[in-house]
Amino acid sequence: MSKLSIVIPVYYNSDTLELLYDDLKEKVLGKLEEYEIVFVDDGSGDNSWEIINKIAAMDKNVVATKLSRNFGEHAALLAGLSVCTGDCAVTKQADLQEDSTLILEMYESWKRGNKVVLAIRGSRDENAVKKFFAGCYYWLVRKTINKDMPQGGCDCYLVDRQVIKVLEMMDEKNSSLTLQVMWVGFKTEKIYFHRKDREVGKSRWTLGKKIKLVVDSMMSFSYFPIRCMATVGFVFALLSLIGIILTIKEKLTTGTPILGYASLMSVVLFGFGLIFIMLSMLGEYIWRTLEESRKRPPFIIDEVHRSQDDKGEK
Repeated sequence: MSKLSIVIPVYYNSDTLELLYDDLKEKVLGKLEEYEIVFVDDGSGDNSWEIINKIAAMDKNVVATKLSRNFGEHAALLAGLSVCTGDCAVTKQADLQEDSTLILEMYESWKRGNKVVLAIRGSRDENAVKKFFAGCYYWLVRKTINKDMPQGGCDCYLVDRQVIKVLEMMDEKNSSLTLQVMWVGFKTEKIYFHRKDREVGKSRWTLGKKIKLVVDSMMSFSYFPIRCMATVGFVFALLSLIGIILTIKEKLTTGTPILGYASLMSVVLFGFGLIFIMLSMLGEYIWRTLEESRKRPPFIIDEVHRSQDDKGEK
């Protein structure tokens, strides 16, 4: 008998948690052989933790996990995977935007021997602006990081116990867990679904977090920024060399005086701007190297509440 763990990161989701559990109970839980639901409170400032414990009191298969502060979704998912005890685990968002029956499709795919199952957005109800920026991100990922990234992106995934062990070994911070899952390999299947627009609650996925995801993805999985720096540096060095040669030639052949303080300063300032951009890119890599060398844990678990029957199991 196989056991499925459902890992749900929670951050200001007090208004959707009970609805989510009821939806899972109605559509999924009764059709599973054995299951556990791992809620991970990622430092929510509302009463999400109290609601999680309320749900845990009703269902002995619910594991309530609380982080000491907000570490981000990447760390929350890793914490949930480290706590779960299933033969495989599926991640689930708490915003009710994906149909819970998707879990059953992914579970059946795992039974067929797939160790990684990716849930891909085949279509979505969200507004055009969100679709545009999401499309830009996934296009950038396909071009510079992983050509196998689906056009619609990946919202959630199922991973085998063997994959979970590999993810725990990687122990990376400031990274993208989705890209890590795709990077590890193993037999993979993609399942497409329709993503609904958010109807309850407010998204905490801010512009700053989106920008951080782009930077983390680029810095953790791609050498494109360094190659870009080298290319830009080579092009400007070549252009400046050509300009010097043409200036000297004009001076020697026609006697044109070399003037133009304003234009010269513009070029110098533009060059300094490029230098600082390049240094900032290098600084991103150096900072990440320093962050990894500190060996700080990617998450800190404050509390884990299990039912009496499950205590001591792993």
